[in-house]
Amino acid sequence: MMDRETLKEDLKHLPHSPGVYLMRDETDTIMYVGKAIDLHKRVRSYFGTTVHGRGAQITQMVSLVARFEVIVTDSELEALILENNLIKEHKPRYNTLLKDDKTYPYIRVTVQEAYPRVQFSRLLKRDKAKYFGPYTSAQTVRDVIDLVNRLFRLRTCNRNLPRDIGKDRPCLDFSLGLCSAPCEEGHITGEEYRACTEKALNLLSGEDQELRKELKNKMQEASAEMAFEEAARYRDLLNGLDMLRETQKMTDAHQDDRDIVAIALDAAQGDAVVQVFFVRDGKIIGREHFFMRVREDAQEEAQVLTEFVKQFYAGTPFVPGEIMLPIHLPEEELLAQYLSERRGRRVRFLVPERGKKEKLMELAAQNAALVLQNDRERLKREEGRTIGAVKEIEELLGLSDVSRMEAFDISNTSGFANVGSMVVYEKGKPKRSDYRKFRIRSVSGPDDYACMEEVLTRRFAHGLKEQEALREARERFDSFTRFPDLILMDGGKGQVHIAERVLETMGLRIPVAGMVKDDRHRTRGLYFEDREVPVDIRSEAFKLITRIQDEAHRFAITYHKSLRSKAQVRSVLEDIKGVGPERRKALMRHFSSTEEIGKASVEELSAVEGISESQAKTIFAFFHPETEGKEAET
Repeated sequence: MMDRETLKEDLKHLPHSPGVYLMRDETDTIMYVGKAIDLHKRVRSYFGTTVHGRGAQITQMVSLVARFEVIVTDSELEALILENNLIKEHKPRYNTLLKDDKTYPYIRVTVQEAYPRVQFSRLLKRDKAKYFGPYTSAQTVRDVIDLVNRLFRLRTCNRNLPRDIGKDRPCLDFSLGLCSAPCEEGHITGEEYRACTEKALNLLSGEDQELRKELKNKMQEASAEMAFEEAARYRDLLNGLDMLRETQKMTDAHQDDRDIVAIALDAAQGDAVVQVFFVRDGKIIGREHFFMRVREDAQEEAQVLTEFVKQFYAGTPFVPGEIMLPIHLPEEELLAQYLSERRGRRVRFLVPERGKKEKLMELAAQNAALVLQNDRERLKREEGRTIGAVKEIEELLGLSDVSRMEAFDISNTSGFANVGSMVVYEKGKPKRSDYRKFRIRSVSGPDDYACMEEVLTRRFAHGLKEQEALREARERFDSFTRFPDLILMDGGKGQVHIAERVLETMGLRIPVAGMVKDDRHRTRGLYFEDREVPVDIRSEAFKLITRIQDEAHRFAITYHKSLRSKAQVRSVLEDIKGVGPERRKALMRHFSSTEEIGKASVEELSAVEGISESQAKTIFAFFHPETEGKEAET
């Protein structure tokens, strides 16, 4: 739960703006994503004294909140689209998740065709069509498409034009004056049809003043004549035009991968916040903000951004094809060349000057300014806990440029179900997407050293193999490809020497430190280069080392428990005569646990797919031996 004083301060600075809020737990995992017309009112409502009508699940979620963050948008509709993207990307456990991956509707104009059509679509395809949206009302989109087609007499058929021109008579739409019949010669030329298409595109892009005026006049005329249904139709079309005019920035029809980088700089205080929106496959899937202390000789935005781009993209595992910036950088060409080599394909910098991209840049800058204004002190504390703690570890060990740290741990029960864990921290923060777990293959007893040797060998052998594939095919790499700048072992001298031996065998030079524990199993220092390095227990370095050690242990224990649970389930059900692998799977799908299977009646067991009545009686008798020889209850 959040510290009450910190909570009060954070709530005080919430903006009265539409946007999205993200609730995070103590491990920084996103638990819930929501949208709001007024972030100030909505987020504060979670932490008020009134809980009536909230529900047990939300009450539980609030009790687990360690911090929250907000992303400001220009409208509630944009907040809704962004909320949808973030929920699909992060799948927060307290959000209701759709099973069918339903998406919002778009208007698709097939400009790649000789005679384009205006269509309804729920998918953004990598074709040459032009997309407008996304929008929230499918019916309104269909009404607007119908209006556009009627106004400009565009075709709605699936004929292959111009190949099929003249092969058949025009359809009924031509007779009703709804289509210009490009399918038959003499009615409209290709140039005239393309001009009509351009007008439709202009209308969909927001150039609708004349049409809006015409619809408004018709609505008033219909209302004056008491044709209220007709007036309502014109009113709905006007509302549809309002919706189309509201440009959407949360999803991009081009489906590109790009980063939007904006900055808020306070030169007087020597502070800056850089905001990065991550767009993947055309959707904003997240954002990060980075607090920077600005040197006295680097007070210009261009200088700060140049330093950020160098440091951030030198360490990030994925470099997008396009990086949007608010201004041009002094070393832009050189940086683009460097990042292109890292990516294996061209990377370009773009400074948007108009349109949707400029609006998106403005939104990123607005969020950066908000963070700088409201979260300055919290970010400084966070930087101390993360990057500052890493700097302290560097000083303790005499290292430099430590960004990625990997920690390893082993878990078993008297040698049963040996497993290993690998957790990853980058810039002092956990990177859960790169966590990996290992089921030990070569060790059958309780030998932690042998288990650790297998884990490390597999981890770095896999990494070397991926690096070779990357060099040959320029493919995107997995978490194994990037090697750590420092390895942390959950143990002292013995564990460190195991790791050093594995690395030497593979020709790798990576520093290894052991997290040494005292008699009470608490971390007391680091074992590095054959000596124990004491660590001040009040320092941020000590706290970070402890968090990493606890996380490696937690991850290993969780995996071990899951395997042990599965093994117990399997051993119990395998003892039942006539219950093979498929029936065991069917039983576990139908019931939540072996305890539930044991409590089930013959009738309930018979309801399981693939379980006959005689098999149900056998299963029931297995869990109820006192009924053997008697007629089982149903």
